[in-house]
Amino acid sequence: MTTDPEGPREAMEIGALTSGLVERMGIELAEVSAERVVGRMPVKGNTQPFGLLHGGASCVLAETLGSIGSNVHARALGRIAVGIEINATHHRSATDGHVTGVAVPVHLGRTLATWDITITDEQDRKVCTSRLTCMLRETPA
Repeated sequence: MTTDPEGPREAMEIGALTSGLVERMGIELAEVSAERVVGRMPVKGNTQPFGLLHGGASCVLAETLGSIGSNVHARALGRIAVGIEINATHHRSATDGHVTGVAVPVHLGRTLATWDITITDEQDRKVCTSRLTCMLRETPA
């Protein structure tokens, strides 16, 4: 996975990579912009008792990517983004390697940002699709 040097830098500026959960899940970013966010996460360490990628782990990856994109958009408006709704459909299991998430915006407004996130395995098979909506709020003082 190639890494866009500007993307992770922008993610650092909004504090996205300093979250304990992002580190604990092993999430790595490859591309970050208000138009597209790409990241990956290892399956190992993020499984449920039967060795399958945990559905909650897919949701963490999806929300991380959509929230980063929302915050890049919000920052340009002098705002911050916070997640208010997420849903996920799990299509197939993953048992090893990495999964990759690609988040693209459905709507980027002044008060809401909505993203579609597709997570695939290393064979480019769809593992999960998710939709995240973030509210854009005034930056706290």
